[in-house]
Amino acid sequence: MRPIGIDLFAGAGGMSLGFEQAGFDVKAAVEIDPVHCATHKYNFPECAVMPRSVEGLKGSEIRVSAGLGNRAVDVVFGGAPCQGFSMIGQRVLDDPRNGLVRDFLRIVSELDATYFVFENVKGLTVGKHRKFLDEFIEYADKLGYDVRRPWEVLDAANYSVPQHRERLILFGGKKGETLPEYPAPWTNPADGKRRVFENLARGPSVSDALDDIPDAENFEELRETDEVTYVDWSDGSAYAMEMRCRTNSAWHHGVIREWNRDALTSSARTEHTEISRRRFSKTVGGETEPISRFYKLHREGLSNTLRAGTDGARGAFTSPRPIHPQYNRCITVREMARLHGYPDWFRFNETKWHGARQIGNSVPPPLARAVASQVIAAGGYSLEAPRDVLSLGDDNLLRMTVGEAAKKFGIDPPPSKRTKKSGAKKRSQEEIEAELSNLERTASG
Repeated sequence: MRPIGIDLFAGAGGMSLGFEQAGFDVKAAVEIDPVHCATHKYNFPECAVMPRSVEGLKGSEIRVSAGLGNRAVDVVFGGAPCQGFSMIGQRVLDDPRNGLVRDFLRIVSELDATYFVFENVKGLTVGKHRKFLDEFIEYADKLGYDVRRPWEVLDAANYSVPQHRERLILFGGKKGETLPEYPAPWTNPADGKRRVFENLARGPSVSDALDDIPDAENFEELRETDEVTYVDWSDGSAYAMEMRCRTNSAWHHGVIREWNRDALTSSARTEHTEISRRRFSKTVGGETEPISRFYKLHREGLSNTLRAGTDGARGAFTSPRPIHPQYNRCITVREMARLHGYPDWFRFNETKWHGARQIGNSVPPPLARAVASQVIAAGGYSLEAPRDVLSLGDDNLLRMTVGEAAKKFGIDPPPSKRTKKSGAKKRSQEEIEAELSNLERTASG
């Protein structure tokens, strides 16, 4: 029987996928954003999705939702937002803005999980933020859990991901249990002093990830949709063949999905102006285009860190997808997914906005798999690859707006984060590009 995992702050499911591939049966995923819930349900149709915050959520409720009964929970994993840092004399975890972190550890304890994995930004390890980690470990200790020390920040580029992306990983285990070790790099360790376009000696590069993907601009239908059903694919690199699940080991210990291998998905086109395209063509790979500030990928290098857009309360809306190394356009959501380590069967919301932020907010699955494999080793779990083939969910789950997804899961739509002060409306990448081009015309005139 496969060990059981629970995903908190699940997003679209990057950590869920990595832990599944390592051998866990991910039984429940808790996520407050209904659009993310819909995408997670599509990709993991047998996982119980709980569309709510962890605030006030009880471990017993997760057990009921996932149908666990009295079965042991082997690991709880996730990355709570960490926003509040106290003034002198105050405790960081007592700050209401960090309540979700306390809830994470509380739920771990209520589920009596053997292990937990907490991931977060590298910045928590430096300066005043170190106090947060000290209090985190202190609270875990009170709940009966040890934390592996010294903690480490892992770069996804060291685990066969063609992107520099650093995440703090904290391993915790019940007192008396063997704590997981940090995973050794799968490729040559990343040198932080290198420029981002310089390739690791034996890790996959941008070209390894993207060269076999047909150019989205060859398909008129991708102006209106994000998928083309039948496409002629060229042979690709070893990395590309794994992403297309054409190697014997591509599924690892995960559940095989039934999917259309000929389809090109998550590939809605972006309409750039000719002025923008000329600027993109003149930009050298590994450099930033000076007007838009979009980064241009270097074919033989690594991607910069792919990020999600911000909400209206902070005045920005677009996720800045980098410029393709070969074509004079920004990369598609599918191309982002390749640079993040998502296999091609994994789908995202059909809009570029939601799809890009689902990737930018997530942990690359190969990094999650490397971490989860260390929990498997520490727990001494015996593994067998599952034999059943799983059908993916209803395609309509990928087409939903926030309101439609909220209705689907029987919850109230989340309140708008826009403020009267900002007065902003959601702007697409195309609108930003058009505005930049108009400014450039004015300046040249």
